[in-house]
Amino acid sequence: MRKTLNASRLQAEVSRRLHRRHEVVEDGVKIGVPRPQLQEPDKAGCNWDMKHFGNAAGFEREIAAVLSEVRAQYNLSTETKDESNPFD
Repeated sequence: MRKTLNASRLQAEVSRRLHRRHEVVEDGVKIGVPRPQLQEPDKAGCNWDMKHFGNAAGFEREIAAVLSEVRAQYNLSTETKDESNPFD
């Protein structure tokens, strides 16, 4: 059963894991992580994906590995926040 995160937290989790990878740390590169995009659940049941990472040339394998890990653990929240209540 996957946990659910909103788009900002999901983006931050992918970024955190990606920038902890040895190959990324070693090169000192900052990879731009896009916001997750909602999609129909795939065969595994994941309802989101990310495409078009910035400054990613040469790090495709690390990105794919992190996405695979995070997509297996989390789904993107589909709940919308009620903007009329600022205290929510």
